[in-house]
Amino acid sequence: MITAHLPSGYILARVNRRPSKPVFWACLLGAVWPDLDLLFFYFVDGRAVHHHRYWVHAPGFWLILLAVATPLALRLPAALKQAVFWFFAAWLTHLCLDSVAGGIMWLWPFSEQMFSLSTVQPTHTHFILSFMAHWSFMLEIMIWLVAGWLLLKRSPV
Repeated sequence: MITAHLPSGYILARVNRRPSKPVFWACLLGAVWPDLDLLFFYFVDGRAVHHHRYWVHAPGFWLILLAVATPLALRLPAALKQAVFWFFAAWLTHLCLDSVAGGIMWLWPFSEQMFSLSTVQPTHTHFILSFMAHWSFMLEIMIWLVAGWLLLKRSPV
C-alpha cells in the first residue's frame, strides 16, 4: 500500500459509532506509524535496506511492545486505555495492508522471510507507476472511497 494507510485508520476509527478523540487520533496515528521509518530509510540508511525490514514493520517486535504496553495501559483512564488498544489495531491493519503487495516478516524473529499476497513487478520506469498499474491499487482506491463515504455520511457532532 502506498496511499491507503491513513484512510484505513479513519475507517477503523469509524468502527466505533462515536470514537473519543484519543481513540480517533490513535487510529490515525497507528495506521501511519510504521511508515515513519521512511524518514530513516531515505535520510539515514540511504535506501540500503527495504523499510519493511525495519523493526517497525516486524510483527514480532510489536507483539513484544504490546506485551510491555498492556500492563502499563491497564493503569490508564478508560479513554486512554482504549486509545492504546486501537493504536495497536491500526498498526496491525497497516501490516495486513502492506502484506497485500509489499511483504512483511510475519515470522520474525524466527525468520526474516517476507510474506505478501502478490508481488508488484517493475513494469514502469518508476515504482509508483508500477504500483498504480497493479491490481492491488484498486484496493487502495476502494479504501479511499469507503473512507470518503464514511466522512460524508458522518452525523454532526
